[in-house]
Amino acid sequence: MRKKSSLRVSELCGELVGGTILLSCPAVVSLPDTIESSVRKIAISDIHGCARSFRALLRRIDLQKDDRLFLLGDYTDRGPDSRGVLDLVFELIDEGYQVQCLAGNHDIGLLRAGKDPEFCEFWKESWGGANTLKSFGVEEVGEIPERYVEFLYELPWVLEVEDYILVHAGLDFYADDPLRPDTCMLEIRKWYSAIDYEWLGQRYIVHGHTPTPREVIEENLLGFDEWRVLDIDAGCVYVQYEGLGNLCAFDLDNRALWFQPNVDMSAPWR
Repeated sequence: MRKKSSLRVSELCGELVGGTILLSCPAVVSLPDTIESSVRKIAISDIHGCARSFRALLRRIDLQKDDRLFLLGDYTDRGPDSRGVLDLVFELIDEGYQVQCLAGNHDIGLLRAGKDPEFCEFWKESWGGANTLKSFGVEEVGEIPERYVEFLYELPWVLEVEDYILVHAGLDFYADDPLRPDTCMLEIRKWYSAIDYEWLGQRYIVHGHTPTPREVIEENLLGFDEWRVLDIDAGCVYVQYEGLGNLCAFDLDNRALWFQPNVDMSAPWR
């Protein structure tokens, strides 16, 4: 039996604001504009506990230690091996790969489940949290080892990389500053019509959160220079729906897409 963490999840969760945990971690991280042009910058989002599919996608893109890998959140829930996904992230970092991770709503939901018993039941049943607990071999969120909880707690919500804004769900363009810490970064949908292109300038936004069929992602890439936004959530865990059931990687500079069919699940997650 795995040793239980001595640190309670509720001690790491920050404060609940509007039903969502507001963390004390930095909400915006800006990387220096010194990344060599020959280095690939690759984004992946919404792995959702599909560790084998994640590993297969990394093989498909032939990830190298010189590459920069950006993971846009939702490592946990629904799929069968959330712990395995996080272990693979740790493995990459420990082996010297350049990995930058963002938070997704499901990752913050796990933290909230450790603080809010009523939400915890909803998380287990409706968000696929029961599969997350099963992957750790535990029955309660508070039994998840400390390393995993601290990792999720410390994740930033948005990242600026040269001409790109990377975020899990999107930005609130009705706010005075769309890059100000806001839960919309984790959960907003249907926000494209509000994009302020004067504010955005020559930057691009890459995000996940809203499952999108492969052919739509490919079509949207053709208009990327015009619309300057791209959703790369290919609905990995939704194997029951035509066009979904893929994990997507996007090369930011070379405008290349890779799709890895889900190899973790042969049936819907519930």
